[in-house]
Amino acid sequence: MLAWMILVVGILSRVMFHEPNFTPVIALVLFGGMYLRKEQAVWVPVVLMIVSDVLIGFHSVIAFTWGSMLAISLLGALKREDRSFGRSLGLSFVSAVLFFVVTNFGAWLAMYPKTLTGLMECYIAAIPFFRTTLFSTLMYSCILWAAYELGAKRFPRLATV
Repeated sequence: MLAWMILVVGILSRVMFHEPNFTPVIALVLFGGMYLRKEQAVWVPVVLMIVSDVLIGFHSVIAFTWGSMLAISLLGALKREDRSFGRSLGLSFVSAVLFFVVTNFGAWLAMYPKTLTGLMECYIAAIPFFRTTLFSTLMYSCILWAAYELGAKRFPRLATV
C-alpha cells in the first residue's frame, strides 16, 4: 500500500504543474528507501521515474536522473535502522545535494563544453534550481516523516517496517 502511495504521489507531482524542481519526489524516494521493504525500495523509484518520464517526455540526462533516484533510495535503505527525525533531515539534505551533483554532471556532459569552465558554468546555472530542490526536499521529508511516525504510533497495525 505504501509503495503504491509513493508511486501515485510521485508521478502526479511530476506531471502536474509545479514550480521548477519543487516536488516531493526526492523526499518520497528517500522515504521509500527508509520505510519500504528492500525489494520495493529498488523498483519503486525506477517505476516512478519511468512512468512519469513517459508522460512528461524523455531528456538527455535521464540516466543521471534515474540513477540519482535509485542511489537516494538505496541510501535510505542503508540507513533504515535509524529513522530519527535528525537522521531523516540529514539524509534529505544529502539526497538533495546528491541529486544536484549527479544530474548537473549529466547536464554538463550533454549540453556544455567539456572543459572545467563548462563544468563550473553548468553548476552555477543550476544553483537557483538547487535552492527549490533543497527546500522542497527538506519540507516534504519533514511532512512524510511526521505523518508516518505519528500515524504508526496511532495505528500500529498500519506500520510497514
